[in-house]
Formats: sequence, C-alpha cells, structure tokens
Amino acid sequence: MAAGRGFNTTRGSAIDGSQNALPQAGLDDRGAVSADERAAGIRAPDISNLSPQERADRLYNRVMLLASQGKIDSVQFFAPMALTAYQMLAPLNADQRYDMGRIGEVVGAIPLAKAQADSILRENPNHLLGLILEARLATLAGDTVQLHSWERKLLAAEKAEAAKKRDEYVRHQDDISNALQQARKSLGIKS
Repeated sequence: MAAGRGFNTTRGSAIDGSQNALPQAGLDDRGAVSADERAAGIRAPDISNLSPQERADRLYNRVMLLASQGKIDSVQFFAPMALTAYQMLAPLNADQRYDMGRIGEVVGAIPLAKAQADSILRENPNHLLGLILEARLATLAGDTVQLHSWERKLLAAEKAEAAKKRDEYVRHQDDISNALQQARKSLGIKS
C-alpha cells in the first residue's frame, strides 16, 4: 500500500519541501538575500528568531502566494502552520482575523472564515475587511443576493472607514481596492 500511494500522482502534485521551505526570498523583503550576500556566504534569516506576529505574517504571505499560483498541495501544507501561528497571537485583532479568514477561504474551511468575518463585524459592523470577507464567502457559496447585500454595505462604509486610516486598511489596500472595484462593477455603479 505504501509503495502504491504515489503511483498515480502527477508530477508536481507532491510538495517539494526544498522549494517551499521557509524562508524564501521574494515572499518578504526582510527575508530577501541578494546574490552578493549569497556569494559571501550570508545565510537566510532563522525564522525562530522572528516574533510570533512576524512568523504569522510570513506564513500568511506564503499561503496567499501559493494560492495565487494554484499550488494547492503546498497551500494545504502551509495553511495549518499559518493558522497555528495566528492562534498563538490571541486575542486577535481585526487584521489578524481577516488573515485567518482568508486562509480559511483558500483552503475551503468556510466555517472558520465565516467565524472570523462575524467576529470582525461584531466589533465594527462597517469594518471594510469584515465586509470584504463576507462578500468573498457569498461568492464562494454562489449566493448573489447576499453578495450584492455585502457589496452595498461595503460601498456605503467605504468613505467613513477609509478616513480612519487603520493599519489593516493600509496593509490590505490591494484587497480593499479590488473589492470596491468589483462591487461597483457587480452592482453596475460607474466609478
């Protein structure tokens, strides 16, 4: 049985530990090593010296990058590590909850993602990241009625929430911009 496990797998479907090992230059500029540094024998940073938040951020970035590249096996490998890193940060703030929710979204752990969105919105019903996460979940569920409802709430909250200049809004500016653009398009609103 053990020998037959990999018999029918396709090339590239297994996790390549050497290619996906942490840290990897390019995922986080703090971990980037230049060619000159490599030539001089300077080693990549030891992640055990990172703060718990830095480890969680690095793993989140890894999972999101791998998900965007369609490397599902690698996402499944790193996601539990990322979630554990975030759980060690308790109590979680909205930014950390959004990150956990996005990880839950990309691995198909919808109840986890929903719980994070609910927690964000319980603290602040107009929080842009909570609204975005709910809209993403409605999209996954194929529920256009809920999707449009969340998109309308997102657009209504945009101006007042953006004025607050929260750190998490700066960190996830691309997600926010993309969600606002998608909401306007989906609802037929011209920019």
